[in-house]
Amino acid sequence: MTSLHHSINLHHLAEEAVTGAIAFGVTVATAESLTAGMVAAMLADTPGASGMLQGGVVSYQNAVKADVLGVPRELLDTVGAVDGQVAEAMAEGARRICGADIGVSTTGVAGPEPHGGKDVGSVYIGVATAEGSTSYGYSFEGNRPEIRGQACAAALERLLEALAAKGYRA
Repeated sequence: MTSLHHSINLHHLAEEAVTGAIAFGVTVATAESLTAGMVAAMLADTPGASGMLQGGVVSYQNAVKADVLGVPRELLDTVGAVDGQVAEAMAEGARRICGADIGVSTTGVAGPEPHGGKDVGSVYIGVATAEGSTSYGYSFEGNRPEIRGQACAAALERLLEALAAKGYRA
């Protein structure tokens, strides 16, 4: 997949998410580690994003995951940052502190080296709604920018799924 094609795909996913969220009157917030704001930037690149994007937190370091987003330190100390439960807690934190209906998070290893015992390409996406939170694990391949791009796409896809879920049917 060329970077141009990838970029077009990301913009298309973001456009669908913005349109869907506005149609349902739903607000969104992000908590991003390896994507470092890319998900929020993709959403904000889309006209109309101000109607649904509340804000986001780039929580690259564990201290920010804990102190800002409220991810339990014991959890981070036990499982590390790259974990489904951490992704869920990050999404919950973004939803809470930004006052959004849906929180979406990304955490993972973009490379080039493994991190905390997790392989390069290991990524978790968290989604939090009023009904609770869930996480999805991925194993991506490619270089650092490619893995970050795939994580961004996965986050947007999971956001679209959350929008389509029963809580937000028109």
